[in-house]
Amino acid sequence: MAAPVDAATRKRVLKVIFVSLLLDLISFTFILPLFPKLLEFYRNAEAPTDLSTEKTETLLAWVLSYLNAYKAAFARPIESRYDIVLLGGALGSLFSLLQAIASPVIGHLSDRYGRRTALLASMMGNILSVLLWVMAVDFRTFLLSRVVGGLSEGNVQLATAIATDISDPSSRGSTMALIGACFSIAFTFGPALGAWLSTIATVAANPFATAAGVSLFLILTETVYLYYALPETLPSLNEKAGGGSTLTKDGNTEQPKPVQRTNSHFMLNAVHFGFLLFFSGMEFSLPFMTYDLFGYSSGKNGRLLGYVGLVASILQGGVTRRLPPLLSVKIGVASCVVAFFMLSRITSVSMLYVAATCLATTSATVVTGLNSLASFEASEDERGGKLGVMRSWGQIGRGLGPILFTSIYWWAGRNIAYTIGACGISFVFGIVLGALKSPPGSERTKTKATKKE
Repeated sequence: MAAPVDAATRKRVLKVIFVSLLLDLISFTFILPLFPKLLEFYRNAEAPTDLSTEKTETLLAWVLSYLNAYKAAFARPIESRYDIVLLGGALGSLFSLLQAIASPVIGHLSDRYGRRTALLASMMGNILSVLLWVMAVDFRTFLLSRVVGGLSEGNVQLATAIATDISDPSSRGSTMALIGACFSIAFTFGPALGAWLSTIATVAANPFATAAGVSLFLILTETVYLYYALPETLPSLNEKAGGGSTLTKDGNTEQPKPVQRTNSHFMLNAVHFGFLLFFSGMEFSLPFMTYDLFGYSSGKNGRLLGYVGLVASILQGGVTRRLPPLLSVKIGVASCVVAFFMLSRITSVSMLYVAATCLATTSATVVTGLNSLASFEASEDERGGKLGVMRSWGQIGRGLGPILFTSIYWWAGRNIAYTIGACGISFVFGIVLGALKSPPGSERTKTKATKKE
């Protein structure tokens, strides 16, 4: 078994993870509020207004023709203003499904060649993806940038694997919560910054080049920072290097002890898939619902999502990091059930924000807790692969959820859609309560270690 990581080195690596992941996620969230206007720009430039009477010559026109055929299959008429929403959902699903393909591959490569090598390789793909967005004066180039980004985005899962490498069982939950805090902070400030940057026009052929350029700058900065500041954390590679490892107190090269599994990876993967299947569908449909019920503009939806991110950040820093991972998952899934039932019946903005508080609790707990639980069930030389496979199942759920949920939303209405979602999440909650157990050591906390983080 590898020697424990000393406190000073652990603190240094955690700092590198936090700063790099924050840069990465802020850059990633720039594009989220821009999708409607961005896709409208490409549609106005490339797709005819009436697809039934004109020849579809561009890729975007061809895609929209199929999306309109899908929309026409519903008994309830769906207004044309939802065309861009459908297109954005299709691109979001494509990105998630591509990540589902790439995540296990990136994880296994990190187990074989090291976390640092795999992360830097992933960053090369991210740079290419954002560079294509900067140059995307047509939809074809923009679509290519999303494909490259989906296949190369490995920062989150590799940050999780690194956090596992440098933490012991008693500090695992608090370390994972630090990664979750990066999400919350980035989603609080990133979309607003991206929206502001989109108002600064620098290239007429691509009105969003400013936001894309700043995103590229952040990704390049992150890559340089990782190259110089991140050491290798994979225990087996550090041991092969002999006593010169920077991550261990000595040159201990004992064989890793076999892992005593408490929860099957199949069950953890199933919970991750089921949770994100319903949660992502609800998350994607929320702006439609607020528009229909309260006439919310993009700005008001942005404030609502910012509120969710802010509350989640506070919970990650003050509560989640102190909870055992299984308890964290239970609290988050239960909050999600409450949020679904409330969203199926809300009639006021105050009720909307109460439901948003429940969603913030869910965002701050579930995925962080599941990642922590999965890390307990993997040995040192398979963590990257196992975490990658679990992320893959989650991304499949995230890719399918918006399509399935919005189909029910348009077919049967808000009440039925959110009630079905509540029942689905309740089923996931039953699995969490009945099938998952706390791994040995996950219930213990070290006060000193928590304070140092």
